[in-house]
Amino acid sequence: MSEPIRYYYQGAVREVADAPPTQTILQHLREDLHCTGTKEGCAEGDCGACTVVIGSLENGKLELKAVNSCIQLTPTLDGKALFSVEDLQQDNGALHPVQQAMVECHGSQCGFCTPGFVMSLWGMYLKQDGRQPTRCEIDDALSGNLCRCTGYRPIIEAAERMGQLPRVDFDRAALTVQLQQIQRGALATYSVGGQQFHAPRTLDELVRLRAEKPAALLLAGSTDIGLWVTKQMRELGEIIYLGHVDALKAISEADGMISIGAGATLNDAYEAVCRHYPEQLSEMWQRFASLPIRNAGTLGGNVANGSPIGDSMPWLIALGSQVVLRSAAGERVLALEDFYLDYQKKDLQAGEFVQAVRVPLPLPQAGVQFRTYKLAKRFDQDISAVCAAFALRIDGELVTQARIAFGGMAATPRRAARTEALLIGKPWTDEVVADAMAMMAQDYAPLSDMRASGEYRMKAAQNLLRRFWFETRRDAPLARSGVNAFAVRA
Repeated sequence: MSEPIRYYYQGAVREVADAPPTQTILQHLREDLHCTGTKEGCAEGDCGACTVVIGSLENGKLELKAVNSCIQLTPTLDGKALFSVEDLQQDNGALHPVQQAMVECHGSQCGFCTPGFVMSLWGMYLKQDGRQPTRCEIDDALSGNLCRCTGYRPIIEAAERMGQLPRVDFDRAALTVQLQQIQRGALATYSVGGQQFHAPRTLDELVRLRAEKPAALLLAGSTDIGLWVTKQMRELGEIIYLGHVDALKAISEADGMISIGAGATLNDAYEAVCRHYPEQLSEMWQRFASLPIRNAGTLGGNVANGSPIGDSMPWLIALGSQVVLRSAAGERVLALEDFYLDYQKKDLQAGEFVQAVRVPLPLPQAGVQFRTYKLAKRFDQDISAVCAAFALRIDGELVTQARIAFGGMAATPRRAARTEALLIGKPWTDEVVADAMAMMAQDYAPLSDMRASGEYRMKAAQNLLRRFWFETRRDAPLARSGVNAFAVRA
């Protein structure tokens, strides 16, 4: 039996009973609700013209996050609140401070991108709760929004100006009550035209459903699968949505590991890991896609997708992380590097799904040097040409352990086994590093594509190892500002 989608929008609970399960929230806004302030630019989560804010109850607490409506599917709205640019006007007809600041600072020209910028700024406005944002916070909030004509200076000035205008408070308590009234306690299925969208609420429901429907598509943050719909026009078939399973969002620490549920957002996952690896991973966190993507996408989805150019896998592999697989038969734990068999091929049995990722905590003993690097054409919101992670234990002058992993260098994220073997037992010197750089050509044969040539990728990977040596050599190691073009920004 099909149950309608229930969500809160513009002061009322709305129901959807006849939209295709693969309809996007953007299409629902523009075509069904005729709220056309939200724009479609790229239809792939890159330009931000479609930005909206979604409110949801996460373990009973209200969370408000900016996301890309162009790649989020309408059924994922069930039990949530939707806010678009039409919501910001005040009861007396006055502009919201975010909008007023854009006017005063001349932050709009053609206006096409403006609603998306406004919604991203409103998301930050709610989060700051009266505190003036830093420049870095503003840059992060706007990292998913592109403007082709106005330029960012007046928009950044608007972000600074909005907090100086009379504050407009948001009634979180009232929204929490509204959302509590439309929560479901058990599995719900939405069905239209023979296509089913299942939304389990518990891990047991998910395990049972996955066993019954091993061929169904698992959907989490939709930051990848959404493009299958909007760009490839693929039929997704039966869908199992993971976004309502709170157990998959849990993050905990035990036995020297951080356990990150597969449903935890990228933002929450990176925040948890960066508490323990602040110097090594904070820039990677900041540069991973954009804030709206990190607000929706999940670390588990990033791992399960297994893209050869995914930014999380190299550092996860270098740290020796594990993936926890779950099925009706129980749990199965693998080293993450063993999970990837070939391009888009994983060691995932019928009825299994990724339940969690386990990341080792830093070892108390000294001597382990860990760094991550991302090379891309832009600082923000860009896919890597090469992504590298190095974790070496150096006792005295000798390398005693080595884990080196790259993305963008092979059909899967992969360790540099021959290079590691060459380094172990050798002194950490310029001469040995030069030999290791040459050995990389036996570990990888990178392809050429639109992002980089194979020759560039190889040279870049070799030079990243040398950069790592510059930062960690025993005598006169270079400070971050000496090797990082973005050090001032960070």
